[in-house]
Amino acid sequence: MGEANISGPRIKQAREILGWQQSDLAAALEVDFNIKLDQSDISEIERQKRGVKDFELDAISRLLRVSPVWLLRGEESSS
Repeated sequence: MGEANISGPRIKQAREILGWQQSDLAAALEVDFNIKLDQSDISEIERQKRGVKDFELDAISRLLRVSPVWLLRGEESSS
């Protein structure tokens, strides 16, 4: 079976740059966006075992201070 998402490794990278644990990201998603994911969900996303919904990706990008395009493509703007 293939990967469930393409953004997981970049989510992990951005999270680690901020010094956040997976549980920190999960807590911030619930507090700021009322998105209920737990630490194991974040782990599965980062390992590309779980897909990411569009509203989850948007919220994650806002919290991690990166663009959704970077999470999806690894670049800041589309050409």
